[in-house]
Amino acid sequence: MKSARQRVCFVVSSPLTIRAFLSSHIAALSAQFDVSIAANADPDSFAAEGLSAQLFRVPIERRTSPLRDLRALAGLVRLFRVHHYDLVHSVTPKAGLLAMAAAWLTRVPLRIHTFTGQVWATRKGPARAMLRAIDSLIARFATHVLVDSRSQREFLIANRVGAASKSVVLAEGSICGVDGERFRPDRAARGRTRTALGVPEDAVLFLYLGRLSRDKGVLDLAAAFAALAVRNPSAYLLVAGPDEEGLRRQMQALLTASMDRVRWSDHTDRPEDTMAAADVFCLPSYREGFGQVALEAAATGLPVIASRIYGIVDAVLDGETGLLHPPADADALRAHMETLLMQPDLRRKLGGAGRSRSLREFSAQRVTQALVEFYAGITAKL
Repeated sequence: MKSARQRVCFVVSSPLTIRAFLSSHIAALSAQFDVSIAANADPDSFAAEGLSAQLFRVPIERRTSPLRDLRALAGLVRLFRVHHYDLVHSVTPKAGLLAMAAAWLTRVPLRIHTFTGQVWATRKGPARAMLRAIDSLIARFATHVLVDSRSQREFLIANRVGAASKSVVLAEGSICGVDGERFRPDRAARGRTRTALGVPEDAVLFLYLGRLSRDKGVLDLAAAFAALAVRNPSAYLLVAGPDEEGLRRQMQALLTASMDRVRWSDHTDRPEDTMAAADVFCLPSYREGFGQVALEAAATGLPVIASRIYGIVDAVLDGETGLLHPPADADALRAHMETLLMQPDLRRKLGGAGRSRSLREFSAQRVTQALVEFYAGITAKL
């Protein structure tokens, strides 16, 4: 017998997506809907998360594997047929393709996919065409498309991925907003973290936090800091994040002359403490759906130096909350780093404005409420 409450299933490749972006949404939606999660995770290990949602294990993998992808598709089809969901909501490309196809095949009435950036934005030739076609297919299978920034929505429409009539940006953007209590200036955390890293209190610490990837512009950052450090002994750099593409060695080669002022961290469970230790946040990325990490840095009171690309232009206002430079321009990046190194008043001004804007326009509560209202509006028509 069908439940009196409408049934919702979130589909993701990894439970990390739930933990990082969706847990608050799921907690709020669980008050009105029966919520399930389909992910490549062990239900027993996920039970400790404390979410009011049942987890079903489906072997969705990020990497392309035709046989395994077909098995995952079949698993989703079985799941959707058994539970008769009213709404299926996917996040990330692989989960989106499989979930939207399975939901379409099983006639789930509401099919939502959230776009958070496009891998193909920096690709050329057949690879770009193929990856773009996958996103187009996801949008075609979906009844509604959510996009986490206005500039990304414009990019998708310009590239004929999804109809403008079915794509929506909730509130001001961002997939989950920012928790201003978690991400905030914290003098105690600043002191502890700097002591642990061996960074002097009077140093100006530039921070990159994220995957070490070419598309994130980390080689540009290394080149820019190397040029900056030669003339500025107070400049320090912290690079925090997993080395997914084996780029640390190349970065170290660029930073040879200033390695005594560079710190590395593979992983952090408390990014808020890492950000609290810094003076300036750097995000020289070549592609971003929104730039969530820039928003978290802004909430911590940091001015943000970033690339002027779609997605980031929503998260960072040039000259107001940070400084934007052309992508792949290490010299322009260095110039902005030097500007903020030499002008502490400007750092404080941009950082203060960034925190105010992040709390005013991108609070986690506001973004979650916008999603709850969106769900209420579309499910009321069933």
